[in-house]
Amino acid sequence: MEEIRPITDWLPITKKEVEKRGWEQLDVIIVSGDAYVDHPSFGTAVIGRIIEDEGFKVGIIPQPNWRDDLRDFKKFGKPRLFFGVTSGCMDSMVNHYTAGKRKRSTDAYTPGGEAGYRPDYATRVYTKILKDLYPDVPVLIGGVEASLRRITHYDYWENKLYPSILADTGADLLVYGMGEMPLREVLRLLDRGVPFSSLTSIKQTAFLQDKEKPAPKNKNWEDVILSSHERCLKDKKAFAANFKVVEQESNKVQARRILQNVSDKLLVINPPYPPMLEKEIDRSFDLPYTRLPHPKYKKRGSVPAFEMIKFSINMHRGCFGGCSFCTISAHQGKFIASRSEESIMKEVDKVVEMPGFKGYISDIGGPSANMYKMKGKIQSICDRCVAPSCIHPVVCSNLDTSHKPLTELYRKVDAHEGVKKAFVSSGIRYDLLVDSYNKNGDDSLDEYMDQLVSRHVCGRLKVAPEHTSDDTLKLMRKPSFKHFHAFKNKYEELNKKHGLKQPLIPYFISSHPGSKEEDMANLAAETKDMGFKLEQVQDFTPTPMTVATIIYYTGLHPYTLRPVYTAKTKREKLNQHQFFFWYKREYKNQIKESLTKMGREDLMDKLLADSRKQVKNERMKARGKERRDNDRKNLKSKRRFRK
Repeated sequence: MEEIRPITDWLPITKKEVEKRGWEQLDVIIVSGDAYVDHPSFGTAVIGRIIEDEGFKVGIIPQPNWRDDLRDFKKFGKPRLFFGVTSGCMDSMVNHYTAGKRKRSTDAYTPGGEAGYRPDYATRVYTKILKDLYPDVPVLIGGVEASLRRITHYDYWENKLYPSILADTGADLLVYGMGEMPLREVLRLLDRGVPFSSLTSIKQTAFLQDKEKPAPKNKNWEDVILSSHERCLKDKKAFAANFKVVEQESNKVQARRILQNVSDKLLVINPPYPPMLEKEIDRSFDLPYTRLPHPKYKKRGSVPAFEMIKFSINMHRGCFGGCSFCTISAHQGKFIASRSEESIMKEVDKVVEMPGFKGYISDIGGPSANMYKMKGKIQSICDRCVAPSCIHPVVCSNLDTSHKPLTELYRKVDAHEGVKKAFVSSGIRYDLLVDSYNKNGDDSLDEYMDQLVSRHVCGRLKVAPEHTSDDTLKLMRKPSFKHFHAFKNKYEELNKKHGLKQPLIPYFISSHPGSKEEDMANLAAETKDMGFKLEQVQDFTPTPMTVATIIYYTGLHPYTLRPVYTAKTKREKLNQHQFFFWYKREYKNQIKESLTKMGREDLMDKLLADSRKQVKNERMKARGKERRDNDRKNLKSKRRFRK
């Protein structure tokens, strides 16, 4: 029987819940594009619980209606300190549209999976509404959408450059990245009476000021000046060059402050905080979450994103892969912030007690599941590093890639009396697990692989080689595909050893910058030879703040400023994507035509022989059925005639 909890266990989302707590005015009001799920995997809940932890009264307005009389925005009145605005766990445009710019029919962060409960460019829409309703109340924006749009950025859906989202929204302050540390500092300074307009020296924040005024003095920070937004509009090369600076400064331990002119304003982006210490990240995960959606949603149906992760545990943040198409390091940083075993095991205790738990933890992972506790061997070397990736083009010799702490943690979770199985569903970096690529490897790699394969694969293991072309993989900042072959062999040997049949499911991307149609044809042929019929595939989607997006828009690599081919038209993209589905009859003629045009008739038999045989077999079956049907009809006619 499900436990009935008091409504005050959740942060308030209605006026009645505020009154039930005896509060007359809230200190901070959060406006979010997501439904309110009180779980550490949902940013709104984390931010709300931190504000509460600092001793302030906080309420949440989840998924307000922006198309009526705006009563949702008015229901709590004015907050004493500020409004906090986030689009939710995803950029609202990625949430709403496919790579082909088709509108999605569902929303995983809404009860019942219903679409239409948040606007396009949600951060902008919410902030402008609040500024119109309460012009004297400061607005602080954060989350993925604000974080990745903090500077001049390319918007794929409008096909244009936008200035910093601060200029677009009129917000007073932006917190980028994982916001716990800057948010706590904001709250403490405001509590001491510091005016909101004076919050100019907090790390990991950005703001706009008059261009005529010099940037606030700070003797601890060096400045780097980027090409202005106006110059970027006229000069794609200047825009591309800007990105290299932004990416490097975002991933440095001792970063410079970034300045950029935007019309008559100066954009100031303060350096990021250093990676969270173990006690700091533990504190964030140990807050009193109910781990459940707000009870208000019960009649509307479950929240799909919650259902997917409700019995899962996140062990760390950050990713040092630095993949060209990925926003994880742009938002969370490349340095790993790992939780303590004690904090993780406390969360296991909570999961075991959750309603509906049957002994299976769906995921014990992170952005990349097997980076837990990994860091530089000599910190001073990391302090000087400007590389966006620690494992490309080679694994850094200063990186400790031992998987021992992770294997030991898996075993402790396995030993918990309430856990039958703990699966690893997050993506693993297979390149860290093969000796051919990870030259820093030790015995812990084989020990981890054995533990993973024998105990933690839920039917099949998903990994992301992304492509087979070495040239494309180099642009992706991914290892050569030959290392995936080595991993596949190792994985299959371990399955055989343990008497298991757990398929390997690889992820691939088409139309990524650098990928040509012929590369996709070779990808199809090579993966077919390996026995794969590809399922987990996608077309490249340009999102703000990635190397691949800069290349897509400018045609230049931001680190070399040299031209790079990118498929951009609908036809070019379809021509690449079709090769994923060589085994489908409807693609046969298109693939044949494409291979003929590129002079690769040698691939026709490799890709289409089975298809031809399949078509022939299906035709023979159809003819056989037709003959049998005719025979039955003739037999019936003869019987009737005899009667």
